[in-house]
Amino acid sequence: MKKTKISLLFSVMFWLFFFNNLLAQRKMITPEFLQKGDTVGILATARKVDLASLQPAIKLLQSWGLHVEIGKTIGKEDHQLAGADWLRATDFQEMIDNPKIKAIWAAKGGYGTVRIIDRIDFTQFQKKPKWIAGFSDVTVLHSHLNNMNIETIHSFMALNAGTAQPQVIESLRKALFGEKLQYQMPAHPFNKKGKAKGEIVGGNLSVLYSIMGSKSEINYKDKILFIEDLDEYLYHIDRMMMNLKRNGYFEGVKAVIIGGMTSMNDNEIPWGKDALEIIQDVLKDYKFPIIYNFPAGHIKDNRAMILGKTVNIEVNEQGSTVKFE
Repeated sequence: MKKTKISLLFSVMFWLFFFNNLLAQRKMITPEFLQKGDTVGILATARKVDLASLQPAIKLLQSWGLHVEIGKTIGKEDHQLAGADWLRATDFQEMIDNPKIKAIWAAKGGYGTVRIIDRIDFTQFQKKPKWIAGFSDVTVLHSHLNNMNIETIHSFMALNAGTAQPQVIESLRKALFGEKLQYQMPAHPFNKKGKAKGEIVGGNLSVLYSIMGSKSEINYKDKILFIEDLDEYLYHIDRMMMNLKRNGYFEGVKAVIIGGMTSMNDNEIPWGKDALEIIQDVLKDYKFPIIYNFPAGHIKDNRAMILGKTVNIEVNEQGSTVKFE
């Protein structure tokens, strides 16, 4: 009897240790927030961009008391891209390994980050993470780094600094300097009421779809999923959403947040629903809370979010609230 109790005790201790260890492994890492005097790097992981277009971003960072280092990819071109794959990978590698640089801000999106992601060695970065900021094609980096338990910032690109709205700019400043983020949105007829708490993940729907099955794909289970998109055919939105549904990605999520679904295209024979109606139709049978028209994505009101951070959301008749812990 005594041996049985001792065996049971050791068994309980083992499983407690096992589950605690699992929780410890999954704990998200928050890079150090910026302070005046820090240096931010601006580079292009995807499409080409010239230095003149980035002057508003440089001035903005300097107005926050920050120094700026311009990447080797700025001003370079290889057809659509900001230089060859090896150059964009080298530029990114040097910046993530440079201890002087405390954050990296993507200059422009488009397409191309997925072409360099497997060339990057994140060994040093994991030891001393720094903020990576951007959106759209940068979703590849957001997802890849989420798998390394590192938080990132979903924000407007450096190229857009000259036209970004004041509240958008302020949201990025708050995210970089460690001030709390909280957003309130008016009610939307498709919203689904409820409360949820969890780690927010996601980004551009097309990019998330394109990295499914790769090592950059994120785990959606027990997460709050954010999606947005631009310039897609409406039936493409339906196809991507149906793929996520059929593969069970929505089964384990705690909530879904829909950002901008902008400048969609239709065929000569109309699809019959707009992007939000397509999403609402796919998600209508799920019980988790859903927020529509969240201010993020390819829209003027593109507020910053810390992906990988735990958020609390509430959706009711008056509207919805998203609070970052």
